[in-house]
Amino acid sequence: MQLDLSGHHVEITPALRGYVQKKFERISRHFEQLIDVHCVLTIEKLRHKAEATLMLRGNKIFAEATEGDMYAAIDALTDKLDRSVKKHKEKSGDHHPEDVLKARSS
Repeated sequence: MQLDLSGHHVEITPALRGYVQKKFERISRHFEQLIDVHCVLTIEKLRHKAEATLMLRGNKIFAEATEGDMYAAIDALTDKLDRSVKKHKEKSGDHHPEDVLKARSS
């Protein structure tokens, strides 16, 4: 997984980069075919916004979260992405288990 992290009106500190990498590792454990992640952290007045685009094999998943704290926004973002990745994985999974196929052929 390649992580591209950028900031808009915010400096990306090593601690912030490490936190984002740790959170996105959880998503990559659920779905092995994660190719690329583009994450943008933004501060506008008192709103801290985190948005990310995941490049999967054959699909893109986008999510954003706005909170009062940047770490809370990153947590909310990764929770949304985790749910979306699980949903995508279920949809793209095998719809015909081997047991059903064997039963039909018998």
